[in-house]
Amino acid sequence: MNSMHATENPSAWVQRWSHLVPAGQPVLDVACGAGRHMRWLHDQGHPVVGVDRSPEAIAAVAELGEVLCADLENGPWPWPGRAFGGVVVTNYLWRPLFPVLQQSVAAGGVLIYETFATGNETVGKPARPEFLLQPGELLRLCSGLHVVAFEDGYLEQPARFVQRIAVVRPAGGRVPARYRL
Repeated sequence: MNSMHATENPSAWVQRWSHLVPAGQPVLDVACGAGRHMRWLHDQGHPVVGVDRSPEAIAAVAELGEVLCADLENGPWPWPGRAFGGVVVTNYLWRPLFPVLQQSVAAGGVLIYETFATGNETVGKPARPEFLLQPGELLRLCSGLHVVAFEDGYLEQPARFVQRIAVVRPAGGRVPARYRL
């Protein structure tokens, strides 16, 4: 594991939209790495759950909350039927996992997702198409949830093409929910 990742700042996208996680609700960080988002969300008062396939990454975040070393691409979903107030995914794409991610967002909870998009192959890695979202793909993958924010474009520092989305599973009720921007 690269020790630099342990000191990276959380994604600006995650910071911007983490206020949508209901107060005190648990947050799942998928492919958590060394825990930059787990730390941020823990500091915001949320119980945190992290999963990564790297034992070194999991060891680095064990003190923050519930952690699990698992390969989500080749094994069963470790939390069947469990819902979280927030699900965070950054720099990771495994399309078959999307239905489970959506089901793991509790009513009133949020999915905050940010990863690489088509075009990234012109500026760096990842460059393989299976690791790059196609134009508008996150919108399609998140259909059925309320889109609060979506971006699809190029960032200069560091140079990369990304798609990112913040979507909420409506809690129901007669009064329209107010998702603060």
